[in-house]
Amino acid sequence: MQNILTLITDPHNAVLTNRQASAVRDALALARGKVGPADWLDPGVACDIPFEGVEPAEAEKVARAALRGAPIDVLVISPENRRKKALIADMESTIIRNEMLDEIAFEADIGPQVADITRRAMNGEIDFRGALRERVGLLKGQPASLLEKAGERIKLMAGAVPLIQTLKDHGVYCVLVSGGFDYYTVPIAMKLGFDGQQANHMIIEDGVIAGTVREPILGREAKLEALQRVARERGIGQADCAAVGDGANDLDMLAHAGLGIAFHAKPKVQEASRYNIRHGDLTALLYAQGYRKDEIFGRG
Repeated sequence: MQNILTLITDPHNAVLTNRQASAVRDALALARGKVGPADWLDPGVACDIPFEGVEPAEAEKVARAALRGAPIDVLVISPENRRKKALIADMESTIIRNEMLDEIAFEADIGPQVADITRRAMNGEIDFRGALRERVGLLKGQPASLLEKAGERIKLMAGAVPLIQTLKDHGVYCVLVSGGFDYYTVPIAMKLGFDGQQANHMIIEDGVIAGTVREPILGREAKLEALQRVARERGIGQADCAAVGDGANDLDMLAHAGLGIAFHAKPKVQEASRYNIRHGDLTALLYAQGYRKDEIFGRG
């Protein structure tokens, strides 16, 4: 078969049924596709439906219609080179639930003002670099201890641990990239087992936030460059890489990766991305690559 249509739902709300898989298969057949049997990667959570003879965009459309609004993600994946050899992952609102500048601002009692700038920047409404400088500037003079306090609020995204552990168990090279700060990427990368990380550096002087960031600021272009560098250094193609993120500064990275997934992303990012996970947790990246339940860390 030329393509695989993968259905994925939240493993903590395993609502995917045989009836729904059959409805999708019937819809593809009605669209004049040749359809194979459903292959369950994880009963109730994820299954593959091989097919050919229907364009991927049309296949997604008819599948979504057949699912009638159920909280199930639909991805059309090529079976060729399905399992990737590297992962480049955004951190904030992707690997962790938080936006750390917002958390620091909350500690400084300027949370709403900073959060609004963050929202507009991540949705692509304003320039990322300018937004970062502006938000950090608002923190000028605040005690550096706010970074530690904000760090106590970090919560990992559901599925982050099994995602990275499973990939590492299968020899996949994993890099954490962020438009945020290395104060947080370094410990998160170490905790989860990433092979590398990159992020911006907030300037601290005499225990006080200086209100500036070390230049050059790493944003959208730096994330794409990280993908290209990893591919080059590992001796693989960009098609051998997976990438995941949620914000506008992830778009170039997602577009150039062999599997670029917008994860619970901002509306404009969803519109611009080929692959979207709106319902599943981060293990959806594993199911998208054909990993089965018994291969996934903590689920076998």
